[in-house]
Amino acid sequence: MQPGGAKGATNGMNPTNGTVGGTSTDNSSAGNTNGGGMPQVQQQGGVEYVSGGVGLDESKALQAARSQWPLSLRFTGRNAEFLADVHVQIVDAHGASVLDTTSRGPYMLVRVRPGRYTVHVSHDGINKTSAVTVGSNGSARASFIW
Repeated sequence: MQPGGAKGATNGMNPTNGTVGGTSTDNSSAGNTNGGGMPQVQQQGGVEYVSGGVGLDESKALQAARSQWPLSLRFTGRNAEFLADVHVQIVDAHGASVLDTTSRGPYMLVRVRPGRYTVHVSHDGINKTSAVTVGSNGSARASFIW
């Protein structure tokens, strides 16, 4: 990282759970580990995922990477405002949870095996669900609007 760190170091950062924005000490925020604005790839069990997109660089990087990930999720408000702190649970066709996490921004990219999944999301106490089918050579997308 260049001297000076990330601009707006506390940009809406929630110190309790580390979501939204980023700081020069947040190793998973834009530019700190992957460069090019891409947030740090996380892993839960056998599933890799990345979430973020609050800043412009991160947002552009995640949108550009969507085609390289089997599942792309987007979280916005009714007026197209970006949302973070969305609880995400992805369940496979057999009812097993494959991912249970909270998004750090409006975009989440998930590397799951081809198959049928149910995506359960929750923001501000409002739950939504979407069925998605991830093909063997394509990218499935789901958008959630509150």
